[in-house]
Amino acid sequence: VCIMEKQVLASSEERTFQYQDSLPSLPVPPLDESLSKYLDSVKPFLNQEEYQRTEDIVKKFENGIGKELHQKLLERAKTRRNWLEDWWLNVAYLDLRISTQIHGNMGGASPFIEHYWPPKEGTQIERASLNIWHSLKLWDLLRKEKMPTERAGNVVLDMNQFRMLFCTCKIPGVTRDSLVNYFKTETEGECPSHLIVLCRGRVFSFDAIHEGNMVTPPEIFRQLTYIQRTCHSEPDGPGLAALTSNERTIWAELREYLIGLDPKNLTLLEKIQRSLFVVCLDDASPHATPEDYTEVTKLGLIGDPTVRWGDKSYNMINFSNGTCSTFADHSPIDGMALVSMFAFVEKKVIENEGRWKGSDKVRDIPWPEELVFTVDQKVLSGIRRAKEVSDVQLVNYAFTSFGKALLKKKELHPDTFVQLALQLAYYKCHGRPGCCYETAMTRRFYHGRTETIRSCTVEAVEWCKSMLDPSDSNYQRLQLMHKAFAKHNKMRKECENGRGFDRHLLGLQLIAQEQGLPMPELYLDKAFTASGGGGNFVLSTSLVGYSRFNGCVLPMVHHGYGFFYNIRDDRILAVCCSWKSCPETDAEVLCRTVFQCFEDMLQLTLAAHL
Repeated sequence: VCIMEKQVLASSEERTFQYQDSLPSLPVPPLDESLSKYLDSVKPFLNQEEYQRTEDIVKKFENGIGKELHQKLLERAKTRRNWLEDWWLNVAYLDLRISTQIHGNMGGASPFIEHYWPPKEGTQIERASLNIWHSLKLWDLLRKEKMPTERAGNVVLDMNQFRMLFCTCKIPGVTRDSLVNYFKTETEGECPSHLIVLCRGRVFSFDAIHEGNMVTPPEIFRQLTYIQRTCHSEPDGPGLAALTSNERTIWAELREYLIGLDPKNLTLLEKIQRSLFVVCLDDASPHATPEDYTEVTKLGLIGDPTVRWGDKSYNMINFSNGTCSTFADHSPIDGMALVSMFAFVEKKVIENEGRWKGSDKVRDIPWPEELVFTVDQKVLSGIRRAKEVSDVQLVNYAFTSFGKALLKKKELHPDTFVQLALQLAYYKCHGRPGCCYETAMTRRFYHGRTETIRSCTVEAVEWCKSMLDPSDSNYQRLQLMHKAFAKHNKMRKECENGRGFDRHLLGLQLIAQEQGLPMPELYLDKAFTASGGGGNFVLSTSLVGYSRFNGCVLPMVHHGYGFFYNIRDDRILAVCCSWKSCPETDAEVLCRTVFQCFEDMLQLTLAAHL
């Protein structure tokens, strides 16, 4: 993934969104190809007899109902530039009824502590002001369409998600949520320009533009200081934001109730929905070192719910000791849009040595306004119900022995290296293969988002067994490792080029549903779930870029893990999480085992050459 600074503008006049109309449509892969890849992916989880049965089911599907469904999917794809887009939004995000703030949102720590902003009490407001200002500069670039279009090599990528970073919010519905987005480029028209600030259970707002000019860090500092002083000298507010962490239907009903209580409440909710993003002034002081971001990441993801608006696409969390975190609704964006924004912000922080070098002049701008909601006992008990999540075990450590530079030298693809280490670590810890979802990016297509790379391949499992078999030679192990690498690299390429199979199978399933047909046997077969289908992946993973930013999502299933990592030249940072209430998983142990596997794999490349 190309981060902005590496990119040279193709022409000085290139506009951010200019290629949107010329991007290719998302393709539908051939049915026989998808089904044969699917069959290959279920092998590690079935015995011979089960596999035979599944093979029969798949053949029957391919020659029967599957063929019809595939034709209907091709018809749908003729009239849409992205046949998956609205389906995916609904099925993966908006239809979920569990608390999406816990089970869907992304969170992560900022690496500013590694240079100009080490943890230090008394720096919260000053750093927040700069963080906000640099983020506003990116918003301004997007408004003017001056942010460089991202590319993979020389292939232009879809930029639509960057429209969703600002002025975007999810609204709870009784059976399905909806998304609102108020972002507009300058040529498109007016765009909201106010920020929301959450502090000690209270909600404030101020405008980022005054008399046509953006507020400066000293002006933002004045606004945040006013908010902080007000909150610290008066009783806490009701903490209305905590409602966004409830189960979706409960939150939807409470929201309707809130609006019925006082029509002014709707105006205030809309003000939050339309805002650029949410700034959270959090009283916690998480411990953080460049080797251990555990506390910052954990609090970013599952900290105080009264200072997080879980439905906004971007919450900037500023802790009391000047450390920073992010919390984001996953439905409108994937992690890489946030990573690009943070890369921009960090570059600016470093260029300015973590300080503001401009004028200290503060204009006479209006003070922040407080959004005071009318609440009653029913609303307050809804807020009380939404307590902090305690069931998460999470670690965020740096592996510092080596990183991308050495792996490239060894001609090992860094992402594949981590994925195979994770497969080996899971096998060591649990004694069986772990079905795994790795995110591939399909942004070379119009509004493309993701496809699933199923990392637990037959080749990976053969290699894991060999690594654990004392009678195998290092030479054999290395041969098997190279086979597993080749398979994974091939799958990644296919997925990025729209030739994965998970989204295709989902499309066929949804066509059957929409036509009111009985669920095809393929989806009811044990193999489908055992291999991760239907959101049953035990390992939910993603490369958060060759970047400096870490983020994660909590595990998909109760007995599963989330494993997210970013790969730098000299180190690999990993976030590993699991549910405490599951006795058989342990995020700390898995993460340490993965790090040990990194060492073992490197040793293998050395030993086998002796």
